[in-house]
Amino acid sequence: MTPHLVTVAHGTRTAAGNEVARALTSAAAERLGWAATTSYVELCAPLLADVVAVVDIPAVAVPLLLSTGYHLRQDLPAVLADVDREVRLGRSLGPDRLLAAAQVDRLRAAGATPGQPVVLVAAGSTDPAASADLDAATHLLAHAWGAPVRLATLSGRGPRPDEVVCPGDAVSPYLLATGHFHRKARRDALAAGAGVVADVIGPHPLVVDLLVERALALAPLEGRVSA
Repeated sequence: MTPHLVTVAHGTRTAAGNEVARALTSAAAERLGWAATTSYVELCAPLLADVVAVVDIPAVAVPLLLSTGYHLRQDLPAVLADVDREVRLGRSLGPDRLLAAAQVDRLRAAGATPGQPVVLVAAGSTDPAASADLDAATHLLAHAWGAPVRLATLSGRGPRPDEVVCPGDAVSPYLLATGHFHRKARRDALAAGAGVVADVIGPHPLVVDLLVERALALAPLEGRVSA
């Protein structure tokens, strides 16, 4: 019996942002040959709690969240603790070299040039574990880009874009989908003098690869298939 893939995105009031989660889920399900459902933490339906209450089992839940934080450490485990079935919960998607490679593609598409300094702009969190994840993501991007990368956050711990971005820098939003934080990242980066602001990571094929990898790692041995 193959598992049922449940993805868990944060959710946004921006419809195009929520569509990213659906596109990733659909692409991963096709690769895996599994049934799949997209869910959200908040701001968009269906919520994770509503999905896991009726989903086929066995099920695996892969968060479409880029860093560890309150949702992953508190909210999602609490939701799954309240259901009368076992659902295996994965860790955050990032940090990961596949995300860094996807960011490089977005930077190039936006017109960033080799060697151009980059600022990775993340949503941010008050969770110390998230800070460690973001530091790692910054190092991975620097390695993939081949030039210095500095970190800025839009909330929580860390410096803000206006403290980090220098005129002429390229900015890489460490965001999966468009929404409030994407708009703020772009606005703040341009106000600080950024020369290039890349698009969000979005439903990049490398993110699909990563989602498939995480789903297979969670699947019971008897339900695993080659993707």
